[in-house]
Amino acid sequence: MSLPDKMFGVFLPIANGGWIISNTTPELNGLYEQNKKAAQLADKIGLDFIMSMSKFRGFGGETNHWGVSMESMTMMAGLAEATENVKVWTTMHSLLHNPAVVAKMVTTLDHISNGRAGLNIVSGAYIDEFKQMGAWREDVNHDERYDLADEWITVIKKLWSEDHIDFDGKYFKMEDCEHAPKPISRPRPDIISAGQSDRGLNFATKHADACFIAGRDMDQRLSYSRRAREIADENERTIKVCSMCTVIHDDTDEKALKRLQKYEEGRDMGAIMKQMESWGLQGDNLLQSAKKAGCSQNHTVVGSPETCRQKIEELVEKCEIDGVMLIYPEYEEGLEMTGAEILPHLRQRYSALVS
Repeated sequence: MSLPDKMFGVFLPIANGGWIISNTTPELNGLYEQNKKAAQLADKIGLDFIMSMSKFRGFGGETNHWGVSMESMTMMAGLAEATENVKVWTTMHSLLHNPAVVAKMVTTLDHISNGRAGLNIVSGAYIDEFKQMGAWREDVNHDERYDLADEWITVIKKLWSEDHIDFDGKYFKMEDCEHAPKPISRPRPDIISAGQSDRGLNFATKHADACFIAGRDMDQRLSYSRRAREIADENERTIKVCSMCTVIHDDTDEKALKRLQKYEEGRDMGAIMKQMESWGLQGDNLLQSAKKAGCSQNHTVVGSPETCRQKIEELVEKCEIDGVMLIYPEYEEGLEMTGAEILPHLRQRYSALVS
C-alpha cells in the first residue's frame, strides 16, 4: 500500500503518562483498553495510521513515567482486529529482536490487518532499558548500530520476497532460512524509521518509506527535513518526512493555555531528568536542561481547535513535512475534536494543493 501525499496519524499511549511528563494531566495508564479506544476512534475519524513505541523500562520520578506499558507487536495485533482501515505500525528494536522472527511477526500482523501493517525500526536504545535484561551491546557504537540495523532490515526484506535465503553478515547469519507465507502488502509492509544524524538519515532513506524527525524549533525541523530529502536524492530514493505534534486544546486559546499552565505546574522533574540522562546529558548540563524543559518535549500546539489547526498547517508547510503523528493529553477528547474540527479541513486543504 502506498502512503498518501499528506498523512495524519496518532502515537498511541502505550506507556503510562503518554508524552507529557506531569502529575496534573488526565490519567493515561498505558493499558490495552485506553489504546483500543484511541485506535478505534482514529479509525472512525479517518486518520491514516496508528503507531506504538516499544518500551521496557520507565523514567521513574513521582509519576513512574513510562513504567507501565504494553508490548508493541502484541498490542498492534489486537488493534488490527479492532480496526478496519487505519494502518497499524508496530515498533521493534534491531538490537533486541532476531530479524527472521520479526519478519514472521510483521507478516502475521499484515495478514491479521489485511495488508495494513508497518514496521517502525529503532536502532538505538535507552541503555538502562537494555542493560536490565542483559541485552545492551557495549561492543556496538552509534554508527555501528546502524550497520547492524542495515543487516537486520536487509534480512527481513529478503525474507518477505524470497522463499529461502542465505546471508553472511557481521551481525547476522542465515543459512537456508525459509519464510512463508509472504506479506499481503505490496510491495511489502510499510517501513518507518527516525533520526536526525546523517547516518540515521542515510539508513532511513535507504530502507524506509517514511522517517520521523524532531528539532528544537521550526528552523531546525526544516533543516532536518531538507537534509533528509537531500540524502534521499543522493541515494536515488524518495522519502516521506514526518514529525510528532502534541495537541492541547480547549474551547478558547485562553482556556487551552491554562491547561498547559496546569500541566507545567505538575512537571515531574525526576522523570524529566532521567529521560534526559538517557539522551546522554550529565552533571550541570543535565540539571540546567531539565529546569528549562517543558512538560511536553515534542512540538506542541496550544489553543482552540481553529488555532490548533492553523498551527498544524504551519508545522506542515514551514517545515516541509509530509506527515504528522498526533499526541494528546487525553486521547478520546482530543481525537473526537480532531475528527470534527481539524482533520476535515486538513484533508480539504492538502487535497486541493495536490490537485
